[in-house]
Amino acid sequence: MGEKKVSLPAKLINGGVAGLVGVTCVFPIDLAKTRLQNQQGIQVYKGMLDCLAKTVRSEGYFGCYRGAAVNLTLVTPEKAIKLAANDVFRQKLSKDGKLPLWGEVLAGCGAGTCQVVVTTPMEMLKIQLQDAGRLAAQRPMAAPAQAAAPGPAPSLLLKTRGLAGLYRGVGATLMRDVPFSMIYFPLFANLNALGRESASGQADVQARAPFWQSFVAGCSAGSVAAVAVTPLDVIKTRLQTLQKGAGEDTYRGILDCTTRIMRREGPSAFLKGATCRALVIAPLFGIAQGVYFLGVGETVLGLLG
Repeated sequence: MGEKKVSLPAKLINGGVAGLVGVTCVFPIDLAKTRLQNQQGIQVYKGMLDCLAKTVRSEGYFGCYRGAAVNLTLVTPEKAIKLAANDVFRQKLSKDGKLPLWGEVLAGCGAGTCQVVVTTPMEMLKIQLQDAGRLAAQRPMAAPAQAAAPGPAPSLLLKTRGLAGLYRGVGATLMRDVPFSMIYFPLFANLNALGRESASGQADVQARAPFWQSFVAGCSAGSVAAVAVTPLDVIKTRLQTLQKGAGEDTYRGILDCTTRIMRREGPSAFLKGATCRALVIAPLFGIAQGVYFLGVGETVLGLLG
């Protein structure tokens, strides 16, 4: 992540703050991504802007933040675990201050694996709430109360399906998040190190990149990784969506989902929401690197101490 040594509590605070700020900024785009990825038969939305416009028109401005409460509650531990775990693994795998590419990839793999314990229930709950408006829009003659139905409440979902139900799609979540982290973290580290060379011509790992470079590196690495794993995100979203519209497929697992999407919708369906994902993930991780750079966690701990 950064070159300076940061305590674990500070890492957790940095990750949590980054998650809260980032999600607040980009949540409407994430909602559009979920709705676009879940479209199978009836095409309610033509694209991201059309989705957002129709959402505001039918559900109001705050309809764009449907499911945000779940995300804001759980994104703090999720981002804290992801960013802090990567830093810890990088430190453990480093020798004499140097970390080879395989070590960077392995650290990212570990970070993606650790976060899934929070990511899976967070995504499971969020997707049900986000997609409720799309399902209501498929029923133009629905009664106002029915059209405004907010989707299954988290408490009801937990009561009817139990704790195990919140981890539906955990395999697909791992399949998405591990490759994402394996791409993102090494790419960010190398982009962030560009131009920092010592007099000997070697990369100077002690030099600190300027704020703008860390921010741009986070945005760039995030967008590349997000687009790269979009097909896996489509599969995960479809598997975790409990309520289906008229004529929409239900799936028995990852392989069944992949086969049905390919057969009924073609290869292009695996890239649904790719632009939205890039627009969500890029600022999320740009903000995360900015929070780390500014040392928000260290400042908070200093005030408390």
